[in-house]
Amino acid sequence: MEDALPILGMLCAQLIQVGLIVAIKEATSTGMSKFTFIFYSNALAALVLLPTSFVVHRSNRPPITFSLLCKFFLLALFGCVAQITGNAAIQITPVSFTSAMLNLIPGFTFILAVIFRMEEVDYRSSSTLAKSIGTLVSIIGALIATLYKGPSILMTPSHSNMLHQLLTQQSNLVVGGLLLIIDCLASSAFIIAQALLLKKCGAELIIVFFYCFFVAIMCALFSLVVERDLAAWSLLPTARLLNVLYSGLIGSATQVSLDVWCLHKRGPLFVAVFHPLGIVVSAAIGITFLGDIMYLGSLVGSIVIVIGFYSVMWGKAQERKVVVGNEISSLQSTSEEEAPLL
Repeated sequence: MEDALPILGMLCAQLIQVGLIVAIKEATSTGMSKFTFIFYSNALAALVLLPTSFVVHRSNRPPITFSLLCKFFLLALFGCVAQITGNAAIQITPVSFTSAMLNLIPGFTFILAVIFRMEEVDYRSSSTLAKSIGTLVSIIGALIATLYKGPSILMTPSHSNMLHQLLTQQSNLVVGGLLLIIDCLASSAFIIAQALLLKKCGAELIIVFFYCFFVAIMCALFSLVVERDLAAWSLLPTARLLNVLYSGLIGSATQVSLDVWCLHKRGPLFVAVFHPLGIVVSAAIGITFLGDIMYLGSLVGSIVIVIGFYSVMWGKAQERKVVVGNEISSLQSTSEEEAPLL
């Protein structure tokens, strides 16, 4: 049961992520700025996590030093870049395309984990080959989805002005794809930074609190510079407020906490490889309720990305089997050595 909890946690996190993408599209469609949306969401999450984190970790709370605050700030910087570029891409690309591109995160995370020696590389082993090939395949799939459009294959027939939307989405996919690649790189760096920070500070909720706190400050300052219209800060109509509440309480607070806890339990690549699970759900929601259009290039690219994802996941599973087998062998040899001679 204990081994199943991280899996259940990541499943919930991915479902929350799909809902978050829809919430961002709905809030920004009413005229709300993406920067103020990120500010409100993270500020709300920080307010909730401030008392919660210090109560939960009152016995193992680390000393808050200047060095630790700098690490929290760097983590928030990666997260802020990921949120801004991701939210900008969400506004101009279909939900299904966004979810498909986010599957680059496992590949980029694997590359960074190798660079920081958090993943062992032995090209004679099938697990390393599977993870390396899967990473390359995922990147190829992202390029296909971004650069090749093809004909539209799924759309809602009742949607008005379909031709105009078709031309607009075609022109936006390249820009959105580039923004999502930056988002994936920043998200991968965020995951690796989390893993490194957890070695210094094991209090997960305190990490999430300072992350949300610094992201809120960054976005507030940025919004004051780029947003001259005070209406962009308004939480009316009610749809804006509801989407901010969902993003802050469920998205920023709950989802990030689940991600950090699962990362602490199973490592960075385990967290990253769950990103493709939102593709089917997000595609169905986007086409059915948001009037999104699916292109052949997006579908083919998504399939290629998922193939790469499962290659990485298979390699990770094989690696885990080897580790467990070695631990069992070590325990057996130890028990044999300690057994009394008759």
